[in-house]
Amino acid sequence: MRSTPLAQPWSWLLLTATTASAQLLDQLSFGHTSPLSPNGRALPNWHLSGENHQPQLLSDKVILTPPVPGNARGALWSDNNVPINDWTAELDFRASGQDLGTGNLNIWFTKEKSQVGLNSVYTVEQFDGLAIVIDQYGSTGGKVRGFLNDGSQNFKAQAALESLAFGHCDYSYRNLGRTSKIRIVNQNGLGVYVDDRECFRTDRVSLPFNYFFGITAATSDNPDSFEISKFAVSGGGANQQQQQQQQQQQQQPMGGDNQPPLQKLDRFPGSPEALPDRSADEIRNQNEQFADLHNRLQGMTHQVANVFAEFDQLTKRLDDKHQQVMDSVRSLQPASGGPSNFEKDLLQDLKRKIEGIEKVVQQVQRDVESRDYRQHMNDLQLAVDNVKGSITDHLPNTLGELISASAPKMGLFVAIIVAVQILLAAVYIIYKRRRNSMPKKYL
Repeated sequence: MRSTPLAQPWSWLLLTATTASAQLLDQLSFGHTSPLSPNGRALPNWHLSGENHQPQLLSDKVILTPPVPGNARGALWSDNNVPINDWTAELDFRASGQDLGTGNLNIWFTKEKSQVGLNSVYTVEQFDGLAIVIDQYGSTGGKVRGFLNDGSQNFKAQAALESLAFGHCDYSYRNLGRTSKIRIVNQNGLGVYVDDRECFRTDRVSLPFNYFFGITAATSDNPDSFEISKFAVSGGGANQQQQQQQQQQQQQPMGGDNQPPLQKLDRFPGSPEALPDRSADEIRNQNEQFADLHNRLQGMTHQVANVFAEFDQLTKRLDDKHQQVMDSVRSLQPASGGPSNFEKDLLQDLKRKIEGIEKVVQQVQRDVESRDYRQHMNDLQLAVDNVKGSITDHLPNTLGELISASAPKMGLFVAIIVAVQILLAAVYIIYKRRRNSMPKKYL
């Protein structure tokens, strides 16, 4: 079991090859034709239910939970079970809401619909089957997780529900302005893909048939609106591929009575052989543990076969590319086997440029080696010392002269004060004389 943020080439090749010939199961699907409902009131082969609101059935989508009110629940359950072992389910949905909106979307594959009903993975108790949950767990902006239960675990009573997840990946699904796609592939293991990129995959899970598909959504006080526009279930790809392999093996000529009807996957020595698939139900005298081991080994055989097929194609491409390069090199050579005039001119031009560069380098080397830069350094040091000495010797005198020239003269200031005192004394004497010369009045 592994969890990766990006799709792996070989796993995506396996997914594409096995689903190319798959057939759509109309009784388990909706949204592949328009409108969804022929009468606008009910969805064929599906049952809608809600809590605190009624899910809205539109021409191109089903709104499980509305933008308002909060604390709402919505559910879609298929009326028919899945009659095959290998299937692929695709869900197109969109989630939108406020910045702090919360909610979760759950995809169910369970034995009993009544055990789940309107519940989410956080509120359901015992159930038997698979649950894929899309929510904002862990403050990562969005996460897709997978849970399995055989009916023995009470999910509602679990204190650490995250520990029960067998696979997960981060996915920011809110307010994208487009629909998001979740693909679940139950074939030679179980894989979950988000927007055509692998989310997680395991070869240790084998789901039974005759189970029911369901989709539930739940919101809190700040609700998210979950809209479902398509749910398509296809199957038959693995069975058709197995029949084609058996037909090819029957058409091959038999070399002898003891030769098994097998074929090599490629031309590599020691490559594995494509054995026909054998259902575990045919092994009636073995227990379930042996059947589970059989299915795992069979899935591993398919994966190894695809790896060798990839190597074979890569080898062919490398051989073709090498042949093209060799042909291009031969086309540049003349028929006589010697260099052409164009090649000669090109080589001569390149030779002249290299010789010119060598001459310039040699000239620079001679100039550096022939000149003695010691005298230049001494002259530079002497000039620096002269500048330093001039600043040290003349700077104090220059500052003193500047201060003396700009400061006011004290002699002039004293002369002005003395002149003012003499003027005041003369004015006082003149005043006294005039006063004494004036006639006196007696009362």
